[in-house]
Amino acid sequence: MKKIAVLGSTGSIGSQTLDVIRKNPDKFEVVAIVANNSYEKFYEEIMEFQPKYAVIASEEAYKRLKGENLGKTKLLTGSESIINISSLQEIEIVVTAMVGFSGLLPTVEAIKAKKTIALANKETLVVAGELIMNLAERYNAPILPVDSEHSAFFQCLNGEDKKSVEKLLLTASGGPFRGKKANELKNVSIKDVLSHPTWNMGAKITVDSATLVNKGFEAIEAKWLYDINYDQIEVVVHPESVIHSMVEFKDGTVIAELGQPDMRLPIQYALSYPNRIKSDFPRLDFFKLHSLTFEKPDTETFKGLPLAIKAGKTGGSAPCIFNAANEVAVDAFLKNQIPFTKIYEIIESTLESIPPTFNISLETLIETDKEARDFAKEKVAQHG
Repeated sequence: MKKIAVLGSTGSIGSQTLDVIRKNPDKFEVVAIVANNSYEKFYEEIMEFQPKYAVIASEEAYKRLKGENLGKTKLLTGSESIINISSLQEIEIVVTAMVGFSGLLPTVEAIKAKKTIALANKETLVVAGELIMNLAERYNAPILPVDSEHSAFFQCLNGEDKKSVEKLLLTASGGPFRGKKANELKNVSIKDVLSHPTWNMGAKITVDSATLVNKGFEAIEAKWLYDINYDQIEVVVHPESVIHSMVEFKDGTVIAELGQPDMRLPIQYALSYPNRIKSDFPRLDFFKLHSLTFEKPDTETFKGLPLAIKAGKTGGSAPCIFNAANEVAVDAFLKNQIPFTKIYEIIESTLESIPPTFNISLETLIETDKEARDFAKEKVAQHG
């Protein structure tokens, strides 16, 4: 029985992680769950899984839950409790499914406690890739990717000499607006943006997919996870989302990982690694696959990808600035404060206005994150 903590249990990845655990009660045990403020869903998770610990960030939700009979579960609140949960002695695997910069500190503590990290929080490596990978090596803490694309790379590279890799082919669905131009995106609604054609994800990640920021994040992650140059990472738009990513080797061979677009597959692989366990998830039916198509991304319309790559190549705190500006801009869009295309403008102006630092530490990243958020919020307010 692997003992697991799920950080961000009420979100899309967290919920699907719990579904994998639900289907394998003889293999996995939920020791701790962490959520932000989803009171009702969190309560249901506590009652079903009866974890030893449950941490809710929202003080209001905490007060409501304190009045409930939670069985054997100990209820906690506050950022310090979230961080402490990550290093509990009885936990073996920490699933980091919290969205945004907030996932960084708990991941750092889990690494220092030598836990296996099932990494679903993209921002951890985007913001602090060098720091995180150095810590993981120092504390001998395995990082197993949960993203479908990085799980694909991980599986394709299993048993291979990394020196033989010529290129990582990072697939993208293209999002809900594939094929459209910038002038067609000025007045798109929140509902339009959240209507992803193939994947079921949370609101923030779905917006990032529509802007192609998500793919830029994944390119930065790939650089750190696989110790590869940005020039060796190529984004390929693949609308069917059947090939989750590919690796091209120096002899010309290309190895691809295929499967249904179901996040439970890479989640289960990360939890069960190095073994594979049987699942009842839908199988890929090749006789129903009439075609698999590929195209280059439109980086003129969807500026999130080139902006992210540029920040990644700049290095230092530039990706941290990029991420902070994006989080503020996406939040503003989801609150109807700015139009969709304004997201790019806020990211670009923030990157241009705040010079990156190259003396990276947790403290400097926290300071940079705050500075970039404050600037981006000013830009949002100016639009209003």
